[in-house]
Amino acid sequence: MGFFAFSFIASSIYILNDYMDIEADKLHPEKCKRPLASGAISKTGALVLFILCFGAGVGIALFIKAKFLFVLMIYFVLNLAYSLGLKNISILDVIILSLGFVLRVKAGGVITFIAISQWLMIMIFLLSIFMAVAKRRDDVLIKLKNGGDMRKSIKGYNLEFLNVVLSLLSAIIIVAYIMYTISPEVMERWKTYRMYYTALFVIAGLLRYLQITFVESNTGSPTGLLYKDKFLQATLLLWVVSFYIIIYVPDFTIFK
Repeated sequence: MGFFAFSFIASSIYILNDYMDIEADKLHPEKCKRPLASGAISKTGALVLFILCFGAGVGIALFIKAKFLFVLMIYFVLNLAYSLGLKNISILDVIILSLGFVLRVKAGGVITFIAISQWLMIMIFLLSIFMAVAKRRDDVLIKLKNGGDMRKSIKGYNLEFLNVVLSLLSAIIIVAYIMYTISPEVMERWKTYRMYYTALFVIAGLLRYLQITFVESNTGSPTGLLYKDKFLQATLLLWVVSFYIIIYVPDFTIFK
């Protein structure tokens, strides 16, 4: 039920954001295919759907848990402010996007009574802002190619700045992840000091993402990359497998 509630609220935000961005999306090579920008759905139809999704999300959340509804409303208000103008402020736009993913994780923890560690919150935020900055770089490349701003916040970015930010965030993510794997609470919880082995796959995945960003200039859709890029899929799979082996097969020879 919580999944549906959050999905309805997130959908209402996406509808509103597309409604506000119709003219800008028409100029984008990919976003011009979206329902509103392409004219497949009318503005009135979009507003009706927005109201229905918001009402359904709040209605379901009311029957779940007050704290869950509270987190859900923080997510909605934050993204509403984003859609109504904050997205036009460079730096703040990527921070708000990243906080949205953190709130999704927090909502999941609230509804399942699972305590969310500070490490997960930090890593989700860092990885989200890393991908958001990579997407902004993709928008800057489109601007340089077509000569038009895809969004107002792009005026506050250029390739040099975004390249530096991506490099900085990559280093912070790697250091934060290694600190997580060697933190006393993690070693105590899993009864092993070998968690840092998994950092190999995190580093490999980040390097591949940077390669896609800088060499291939193809970071417009992080989700699409995960579906298509075999290297990223392999590193993610090996990352999961390495955790399983370290935690549940402690006597495995290679990890001794």
